[in-house]
Amino acid sequence: MRALVLLWRASRALSAVAVVFVLAEGALPVMVLIAMGRVTGAIPDAVLHGLGSSPGDRLLSDLGLAGGIYALSLMRGPVEDALTAAASARVDVLMQRRLVEAVSSPVGIESLEDQDVLERLSSARGELLGSQPSGASMAVISNLGERLTGVLACLVLATFRWYLGLGLLVMWLLVRRPLSRLIRSRTSRARQAGPPLRRSWYMLGLAWRPYAAKEMRVFGLADWTAERHRGEWLAGVAPSWQEMRRLNARVWRAGAVVLAAYAAVALVIGSAADHRDISLRTLATLVPMLPASLSAGSITFADVQLEQMLSALPDLDSLVAQLHGVPTLSGDGRSPDGMPARTVSFRGVGFAYPGGEPVLRGLDLELPAGTSLGLVGVNGAGKSTLVSLLARMREPLQGAIEVDGIALGQLRARAWQRQVAVVYQDFARLPLTAAENVGMFGGGRPDRKLLQRAARRAGVEEIVAGLPAGWDTILAPQYTGGVDLSGGQWQRIALARALYAIEAGARVLVLDEPTSQLDVRGEAAFYERFLELTAGVTSLVISHRFASVRRADRIAVLDGGHITELGSHAELLAAGGTYAEMFRVQAERFESEPSNPA
Repeated sequence: MRALVLLWRASRALSAVAVVFVLAEGALPVMVLIAMGRVTGAIPDAVLHGLGSSPGDRLLSDLGLAGGIYALSLMRGPVEDALTAAASARVDVLMQRRLVEAVSSPVGIESLEDQDVLERLSSARGELLGSQPSGASMAVISNLGERLTGVLACLVLATFRWYLGLGLLVMWLLVRRPLSRLIRSRTSRARQAGPPLRRSWYMLGLAWRPYAAKEMRVFGLADWTAERHRGEWLAGVAPSWQEMRRLNARVWRAGAVVLAAYAAVALVIGSAADHRDISLRTLATLVPMLPASLSAGSITFADVQLEQMLSALPDLDSLVAQLHGVPTLSGDGRSPDGMPARTVSFRGVGFAYPGGEPVLRGLDLELPAGTSLGLVGVNGAGKSTLVSLLARMREPLQGAIEVDGIALGQLRARAWQRQVAVVYQDFARLPLTAAENVGMFGGGRPDRKLLQRAARRAGVEEIVAGLPAGWDTILAPQYTGGVDLSGGQWQRIALARALYAIEAGARVLVLDEPTSQLDVRGEAAFYERFLELTAGVTSLVISHRFASVRRADRIAVLDGGHITELGSHAELLAAGGTYAEMFRVQAERFESEPSNPA
């Protein structure tokens, strides 16, 4: 039913055509057999009296009718192919749109780290079982058409002896139901093997993913990866194979019942023919109805494939329902436009990742509007976590974040995220044009004036000028005319993206390790322009390089999940605490000279 509902939602016109197709799919084969039975029955009289006689005319008339119906029947294949292509395309678009809307609905990214959500997402996309759920709608319709053919064939048999047609229908009902349950059980087992199957497809994909291809070759991991893929895949499919063996054994037993039933029906028809109790026309109609009636309940591999397609649809519906039901999705709340005007405050904020120790413990921090704050700490101190909380990628488990005295949760989440521009350490490298990589703030078309201003501030004007098509160059070598950039160039693009957002109205700028991939000259240029980049916005700069953070108005040290030191660069050096020690150690690295060999 889900598959048919999807088709209805995707295209009502195609749904109506599909109904007509089901009727034609079911009726035309039976009508052809009936028409050919009439032709066969008319042959003896036509031969006896000649084609110019009344029986001859009747033969020609029946033959023309049979030919016409058969011609229509031959059209079923091309029509089904065209209908399947059109329906699958529309259903696929609908499913992908629902998935994109669902996974994009939660304010944060926690759901995309939930293993259950990821498994259902893989299932809904048809990745786990290697099926295409978008084809389920037409597969169901085709299946209904075949079942209708079988039922109609049984009805034709019932016109000769009522118990023959009824008996075959009952037999197929009794045989098909347990076999169908086994098919569903087998698919359910396969669906439950989500973790090993996801790992297997991931391992296989390493062979052609650019980010892994170099190390795959350097370290000779091709054979290991293929073997790992094989092992994970076999572990995942082993339970479903056990169910398939049970299904095969049940099919053999059911086959014996079916064979006996059809032998009995054939015996009744043959006996009637032997005793001249049946006409040639009736005999020619009933005999081909026997194989036609098989489709009333026979099990084929198409049923297994259909069940795999259908198994993805409950995951799609449950995923959409769950992600749309996340409480933080509410569109209510105050508008954050113009905020922060005074301050952003972290008050007793605590956070821990699922199954892990607390990363932040009772953290208190003030970010006065229009000022810059440098944040330092050892790896794993929680600096990036603090950024994700500020941007509402995650929600604090304790305490609250306030903007101008208003709890962040009371502001419109999406609108607040438009107020925050972040250069992440793992920034996105989109296979789009340079203009789109920089200027897709809020999903709008890039503004060329804002692009130029952001490019000038981020120092990417020369990079763009050197591209084959300027701003219209695709930043991906996999596409015609596309180019790739160096790590440092990409980091400048990411910085330009954040500055474009600032130009477009964002008021909070977060720079997370903004110079990690820049060369010496690029890093020096960034330091010189730091005050210009952060002027007039509330900015947070995270870096292990103290040359970056020392230019901030204030510097905070994050250690043990809370702020342990706070002040200007000079104040923290004078205090002689953790910051001073970290600064001294880093300064010594650059000031020390290697000793000359004796």
